[in-house]
Amino acid sequence: MHPLFTHRLEVRFRDCDPLGHVNNAVYLTYLEQARFALWRTLWGFPEASRPGVIMARSEVDYKIPARYGDQLEIRLFLARIGRTSFTYSYEVVDDAGRIVAAATTVQVMYDYKTEKPVPISDEIRAKLEQQV
Repeated sequence: MHPLFTHRLEVRFRDCDPLGHVNNAVYLTYLEQARFALWRTLWGFPEASRPGVIMARSEVDYKIPARYGDQLEIRLFLARIGRTSFTYSYEVVDDAGRIVAAATTVQVMYDYKTEKPVPISDEIRAKLEQQV
């Protein structure tokens, strides 16, 4: 299966803990960077006239450590689209092709004015399914 989107980044010194590998919490930032890069490409996110997107759930399985200077590719796959939410799965891969981490996130379309989830529009649904 081909990813919807890939995002490359270099591990920064500040991403690492005293043991010299990427701190576990930093992986959530890597996933966020990939999602936001995809959304900017698909629909110019963030755009004030559209509902927001909030994170409802995240799960990360750490396989091998990444270290300062490593080049990582975040591969993003669409796992599911529901009525108000959608799920992405990810592979964080190093330059040797090894899976560093695997992850899943659930996002919910959200109206900040009413503070409630809203249905995914047909327009956004179609864009979520586009491969970039």
